[in-house]
Amino acid sequence: MELIHKHKVIGILDMHKLPAKQLYELRKKLKSHAMIRVVKKRVIKLVLSDSKLNGIEQLTEKMRWEPGLLFSNENPFKLAAMLGESKSTAAAKPGDIAPHDIEIKAGPTSLPVGPAIGELQRLKIPAGVEGDKIVVKKDTIIVKNGEVIQKPVAEVLAKLGIEPMEIGLNLLAVWENGIIYPKDILSIPPSKYLEDLKLAHSRAFNLAFSINYYTSQNIPLFLSKAHREALSLADSAGIVLPETIPGLFAKAKAQHDVLEGKVKIEPKQEETKEEQS
Repeated sequence: MELIHKHKVIGILDMHKLPAKQLYELRKKLKSHAMIRVVKKRVIKLVLSDSKLNGIEQLTEKMRWEPGLLFSNENPFKLAAMLGESKSTAAAKPGDIAPHDIEIKAGPTSLPVGPAIGELQRLKIPAGVEGDKIVVKKDTIIVKNGEVIQKPVAEVLAKLGIEPMEIGLNLLAVWENGIIYPKDILSIPPSKYLEDLKLAHSRAFNLAFSINYYTSQNIPLFLSKAHREALSLADSAGIVLPETIPGLFAKAKAQHDVLEGKVKIEPKQEETKEEQS
């Protein structure tokens, strides 16, 4: 209970099948950033309920498998990034839960022609032979996110050298100041938020300009547009301004050229002396 009130950020972890050695290493690595306590679900529910912190009971809805509590004063997103960087991959074992869709990509494998092609086909993986190697003909998802990995699947993944499992602290959700941040929010990289802000600014700017809503950011654009329209109006009306003079001269020259092509002007002949007398 004391730890909850000493920390601003409380997280729920899934410690399912996390080796003791790796847990020890992770605790050492995170020592200056977070504390980890492995306790039973019943105890976690009791501690969170008795804390009386606003909304923290919702963390119990995120618990699964072998839960643990994380205590920290770090920014939740920075904390999630640190935990993500500390993970490593591992081969799947029968009974493991797929952390994401596990896909076999199309292309040549390192497997020689032999019984392995039958194992692939039994798992509905389209496989064939090219030269002396087995080739997967089409991208195929063999286990979906959250499903149990069966023994035949684990064996095929091992033969293909695919390590789909993530060994590390699985942060399921975090509580901070009455707000619950689930895993799918915490896993969004900071660059995505920056991209969204830039896109929102661009759309807001375009909308303000299109509806003639003036702001300090778009005033220069409106002034530039008004200047162009004023010059266009002055030019079409023949109003002489320093800015329109070049255009008026060009227009007059063009009209002269058109008229010159349509009207034949006879050269003026000199009068003779007799005609003059």
